[in-house]
Amino acid sequence: MIHRFYRSRLFKFATGLVAGAALLAACSQQPLALRDTASTSTTSAAAPAPQLGTQWGEGLESKTRTVAIKRLSETPDDVASLGYNEASAVRRTVGNDPERRLNLQLAQGDIEWSVLDENGRPLPLQRARRAEDMFRLAGVEGSRYTLRFRNLSDRSYEVIATVDGLDVLNGKPGSLRNGGYVLRGQESLTIEGFRKSQNEVAAFRFAAPGRAYAANTEAGDVRNIGVIGAAVFELEEPNVPRRARRDTTSSQPNAFPADGSYAPPPRYRK
Repeated sequence: MIHRFYRSRLFKFATGLVAGAALLAACSQQPLALRDTASTSTTSAAAPAPQLGTQWGEGLESKTRTVAIKRLSETPDDVASLGYNEASAVRRTVGNDPERRLNLQLAQGDIEWSVLDENGRPLPLQRARRAEDMFRLAGVEGSRYTLRFRNLSDRSYEVIATVDGLDVLNGKPGSLRNGGYVLRGQESLTIEGFRKSQNEVAAFRFAAPGRAYAANTEAGDVRNIGVIGAAVFELEEPNVPRRARRDTTSSQPNAFPADGSYAPPPRYRK
């Protein structure tokens, strides 16, 4: 199976075979941080229709180069989704006393995922308390945002990201079979936009749904507007011990819609 991998700034992403493929590494302009009397709602309300999407924004310089990597497994170590919408719609969904965070922990705490505003500050993530729903963030139409992943471990990971159901590297429907950015141990990765070439990305900007990239490209599906997805795969590294893996079945499949069309392989007990 062929994979593509990219890297932002000091961090590599790769393309090629699972056993060792050509990878691309992108350098982002934004500096990367290496260390950053109403009743209470207890259930999750149905999410309002999306009032925000993500537009294909202005071009940002982001150069790339190639490396080679290999996944430890074709099963991801973690899959997660974030919803986003206009602030009042988010409040209606999460209730009056939501659970709040500034980041999500992926891969058993190895990776910290946050969404930054155009000033580099993390956008608050919210969800109704005791709900099984995804966390949500409030955006402002016209504002730019970025995705930041910090690797707190010595392991290396591949990060696949989607916005509105589209892969941020190739603009195709999100799939776990696609390649992603390489995130080395103790490093950070900032993804600023949809990749246009080896030297440039189109900035992520909140926009009306009709202006969203997903609504104006053949590969897009407006039903997936309003969701950001991330999947991580541990990579083979010499002298780094493997650890026990856990079940990472995603409860939010819309972040990677292409995967719903294929039967998963069997997993036999040893």
